[in-house]
Amino acid sequence: MAYDSSLDQQFFAKSWEGSGSKLTVGVYSYNNGPKKLQISRALLDQESGRPSFAKLGRLTKDELQGIWPLLEEALAIL
Repeated sequence: MAYDSSLDQQFFAKSWEGSGSKLTVGVYSYNNGPKKLQISRALLDQESGRPSFAKLGRLTKDELQGIWPLLEEALAIL
């Protein structure tokens, strides 16, 4: 079965912007399934300022401290 975006429900999404990147914490459910946490990273292009998707990979201490309050909010929704 292929992914169908109309079956995706978003319960929470907030972002934190740091040095050159934007991290988004979200809670989603697909096709009325269990709620799941998603953390995504977008790198900001220095010339255009537009975000582009990037692999999350590892977090710096500053990034973790920045999204920690968002993780706590998301945990309350899960």
